[in-house]
Amino acid sequence: MSASESCLAVGLMSGTSMDGIDAALVRTDGMSAFEPIAQLDHPYDSGFRAKLRQVVGVAGSHDAVAAELTARHVTIVQELLSAAGVSAATVCVVGFHGHTVFHDPANGTTVQIGDGQRLARETGVDVVADFRAADMAAGGQGAPFAPLFHVVRAPSERPVCFLNIGGVANLTWIGEGAMAGRDDLFEHIRAFDTGPGGALIDDWVQRHTGEPFDRDGCLAAAGRVDAAVLAKLLDNDYFRAPPPKSLDRDAFDASPVQGLSVADGAATLTAFTVDSISRALSHLPVLPVRWLVTGGGRRNPTLMAWLGRSLGAEVLPTETAGIDGDAMEAQAFAYLAVRSLRGLPLSGPTTTGVAAPTTGGRLFRPN
Repeated sequence: MSASESCLAVGLMSGTSMDGIDAALVRTDGMSAFEPIAQLDHPYDSGFRAKLRQVVGVAGSHDAVAAELTARHVTIVQELLSAAGVSAATVCVVGFHGHTVFHDPANGTTVQIGDGQRLARETGVDVVADFRAADMAAGGQGAPFAPLFHVVRAPSERPVCFLNIGGVANLTWIGEGAMAGRDDLFEHIRAFDTGPGGALIDDWVQRHTGEPFDRDGCLAAAGRVDAAVLAKLLDNDYFRAPPPKSLDRDAFDASPVQGLSVADGAATLTAFTVDSISRALSHLPVLPVRWLVTGGGRRNPTLMAWLGRSLGAEVLPTETAGIDGDAMEAQAFAYLAVRSLRGLPLSGPTTTGVAAPTTGGRLFRPN
């Protein structure tokens, strides 16, 4: 590629919600040019989701699960390209995030499972994987990693916040001066994990009802928030710590909700997510005029309504800005893979806390 050439790239995301794989085909130069072309998602069946859940939080080797995860990624790449009528030979790179099973930024450790070499060999396309290691080796948090892509997709009305509510919730604040390619870009953005997203709610509902999540927020809407339990959940040093900061999926102890009814527990855990996001306001340079929500949380009407009351600004799904919230994280890793090929920064001081803008990713070739 020349320095300014756009190319076809595929991005893949298996997120902390463990609901499945999202794949996106885009055309981008890794700078300001971006065009979404196609997307596909493969939900995980309950059996594989259970296997994945067993290894989350464990820093050891998970070869069998990693092999199955990789095979599923191979399949979705092949199906995405076939559906789009695109030959693998015309794709410059696949951005393969893998699945995070362990994240401990305090000790400089993050583990994403998935075999980048096998993915390259079986798809016939160069693969960039292991996005987070270089950032953590340079003293960064290793997350969040989508902020530079958020800048490219942000509407002109600023400041704006992208809020991703997956298993963990994270935000990207984008100020008026943020533009892709500017040397001072990181001065105009902030990003960090705010706290729990849907993980605690999902686990609670799964354990008590067998359902994978609180569909349409109906349980929370029918319950009552227990103020004393909520106060215990919020009494956590993480919320007082300044950003940049990031979290593991299982960083919070949900035991205070034990003993509540199913509905009251769902309501209290939903309020925990909302209040932890509200506490992030104190860490932003200027309050945003709008919050654009991506991730599965945007489909929870109860969560969205409570956020709207708590944040004091418009809280809308990304679709209201013409952005497909299901594809956004996968698109981000396609964009970041192209940046990695070009040696451009993937993270910086105000997104992960790394000392200087830092590139990353590991390249795997089919042969």
